[in-house]
Amino acid sequence: MLKPVRLVLPLLALSVTSLAIADTHTTTDPRIGAVLTDLGKVRQIDSVALSPDGKHLVWAVDTNGKPGLVLADADGKNARSIGLATKPGACNETTPAWSPDSHHLAFLSNCDSTLNGVGGKQSDIYVLDMQGSAKPARLSHLSGYVNALSWSPDGKTLAFLYVEGATRRASALAAAKPMTGEIGVEGIEVQRVATLAVDGGNMQQVTPADSYVYEFSWAPDSQRIAYIAAPAPGDNNWWIAQLYVQPAQTGASRTTVVDPNTVGGSLHGLQIALPRWSPDGSHIAFIGGLMSDQGSTGGDIYSVSAQGGAPVNMTSGITVTPAWFTWSSPQSMLVDQVSSGKVQLAEYSVQGDHAQQQRVLYTIAGFTGDGSALLALSFSADYRYVAFDESSYEAAPEVHAGPVGSEAPPAVTSINASLKPSWGKAESVEWTNDGHHVQGWLIYPANYDPHKHYPMIVSVHGGPSAAQVPYWPQVGYTAVPFSTLGYFVFQTNPRGSYGEGEAFVQANRKDFGYGDLRDTLAGVDTVEKMVPVDDHRLGLTGWSYGGFMSMFAPTQTQRFRAVVAGAGIANWQSYYGQNLIDQWMIPFFGASVYDDPAVYAKSSAINFIKNVKTPTLIVVGERDAECPSPQSFEYWHALRALGVPTSLVVYPNEGHHFYNPVNQRDVLQRALNWFEKYLPPST
Repeated sequence: MLKPVRLVLPLLALSVTSLAIADTHTTTDPRIGAVLTDLGKVRQIDSVALSPDGKHLVWAVDTNGKPGLVLADADGKNARSIGLATKPGACNETTPAWSPDSHHLAFLSNCDSTLNGVGGKQSDIYVLDMQGSAKPARLSHLSGYVNALSWSPDGKTLAFLYVEGATRRASALAAAKPMTGEIGVEGIEVQRVATLAVDGGNMQQVTPADSYVYEFSWAPDSQRIAYIAAPAPGDNNWWIAQLYVQPAQTGASRTTVVDPNTVGGSLHGLQIALPRWSPDGSHIAFIGGLMSDQGSTGGDIYSVSAQGGAPVNMTSGITVTPAWFTWSSPQSMLVDQVSSGKVQLAEYSVQGDHAQQQRVLYTIAGFTGDGSALLALSFSADYRYVAFDESSYEAAPEVHAGPVGSEAPPAVTSINASLKPSWGKAESVEWTNDGHHVQGWLIYPANYDPHKHYPMIVSVHGGPSAAQVPYWPQVGYTAVPFSTLGYFVFQTNPRGSYGEGEAFVQANRKDFGYGDLRDTLAGVDTVEKMVPVDDHRLGLTGWSYGGFMSMFAPTQTQRFRAVVAGAGIANWQSYYGQNLIDQWMIPFFGASVYDDPAVYAKSSAINFIKNVKTPTLIVVGERDAECPSPQSFEYWHALRALGVPTSLVVYPNEGHHFYNPVNQRDVLQRALNWFEKYLPPST
């Protein structure tokens, strides 16, 4: 459900929004402006794709928030812009996909609509002939949201996800549509798999019109597709999605391969993602686990016959979390996994229904990906070379590429080479609590002096099924910049997080705010034995599930002296009837609020609200579908009635993830000001 990421009472939200955003910051530390300016200099890398023959590399890099494509040799040399953009930042070009023979490169571009004055919102599919000199050829004339380009193995067809007539991004993190009309009936948008013959022809939508598709993959024979889908609306139903197989043709009948809602064993009631065909096309492997957001993937690797049957857990009992994988041969897989807050590429052998880790190729204290899925990597066809985008607390995003071996490949770009951290050093901290191995990341204050005592801000990630992995922050809500102003920052991975195995992820089922809070407080105790943290100057913050923890923790402990709660949840019972993604709650709470109200009540901050004494800044998007703004109103209203210092800011037209750069900057600036007021750093 909740993430790194909507409503009732819309009139009230609007009235408070206009007042809040109009309010000026009267006492802004000039260092805050400098921090925000530096974060705004980062050029994000949107996607990375290595050609199957391993000779060429393409990436999409932002200029003024708009990605443009760059083509280079595999070592990053001879880089040049491609596509239709007249200059960098003129329009969006992204999602590169190589043909299996490496002779053609497909991508998405909205440059024609931008340059022709149509508004620049509609992306279409273009193909660049690598053996010719002509400009890219336009293959489609679409009207809707398009994503996830994928060539069939025979190179004859492109498949993609498509929402015809879309009015918004296909994501629960995006701002929800206005709640008007007949709710749940009118205006439903459905994402389907569509295909387009590369040699010409019309687009065909091949999956059923009443089924919302989240992910898909081609079979080796180029005749079938496997996909994860559920009935619309898509924002809500991913948590009950099933695995299907069907011919890649319009009107074809499909086979239900896995239904986690009815299957027995360890997969029952969990979520599934990333279907991947075995090289011979006989089986489909996928990741199954307790997941809280579509796209934030983690769990065990399962296998099932492509004809259907009982799925088998191939990695039962492992103490890491696979997030992405690919078959590298009929008897092996390459798995990108989270291990105690770090990312590992590991080699697994496959024997029948069992996958066994053989060796870890390399470990990275940073975040990696190619833009197609969480921790996804781009390999050459022979799996000898790999490419991805990487960032960490020490290094801003760059493209990395090179041989697959015992060391991570080096950076082959210098897009952000001039940027240096303004925050302090980071180190991994590990401790044991309630029998669990727990890990977190401690960032030291900039210009750290071991003879001083410092305040510390504890940050809880969203999810809860996710993990805090090192990354270079950008403008928007993040805790790392607090270090620049003189704070320790402690980012924890308590139970419920990825990185310690599936049992650890499931350890906070029906226990939100209790075991994970104990883990976090035990981590704080560990840190205070290591470095000079002033226990009387502890702050707490988080977004989404972290926002819930920021609201709930002050009802259970008085250790935190200031809080910033982003997109939080104050009352699980009222939340159940307000949010647009209620399907996620059953796997975590075990029953609906109507069948077991007590399990929701015990984790609701509002039921313990009179214990709260902590000054709290509350921020939320007006059209947040995952953590609706009424939850923030409810918490703010209670604190105000109890005389606890509080402020509520509702950001207009924003969803669970903020896209407006003005709002991204404002929310971080307010948080920095709030902590500086109530937890002044050392001087």
